[in-house]
Amino acid sequence: MEGKRILGIDPGSGRLGLGLIEVINSKPHLIHFDCIVTTPNSAETQKLKHIYEELVHRLNEIKPDLLAIETLFFARNVTSAFSVGQARGVVLLAAAQANIEIVEIAPLRLKKVLLGNGNAKKKDVQNFIREYFGIDEKKKLGDDAADAVAIALSQIL
Repeated sequence: MEGKRILGIDPGSGRLGLGLIEVINSKPHLIHFDCIVTTPNSAETQKLKHIYEELVHRLNEIKPDLLAIETLFFARNVTSAFSVGQARGVVLLAAAQANIEIVEIAPLRLKKVLLGNGNAKKKDVQNFIREYFGIDEKKKLGDDAADAVAIALSQIL
């Protein structure tokens, strides 16, 4: 695991969370977190194109050894579930084209690994990530980025 760079991704077509950690001296270090944001009223095809192009650029730049992504969960809103599924597909394609190993984790499993409770709330995940990596309260860490960091971290805990 030493020196391994893990990119966690919280898929979404409006906001796709990214969290990069690197294992140094057997300890995970937070390297970067943010989101790829699309224009709200743009066509779904344009959102997916933007996600793909931005992600390919970032994969080439950060060169992760592993990409960890959340599996789909069944949402009440079928339209948003399809949208998230399409964004996941774009991410999986970009990672496969870059020959990056891909692992998936279910949302309930992720929360169980990190917090010991599969029913934890998004705010609990965000607070855990802030505390674990010592992220200052003033620094913006939205749910999508926090989830992405948590997804990456889950691969070494």
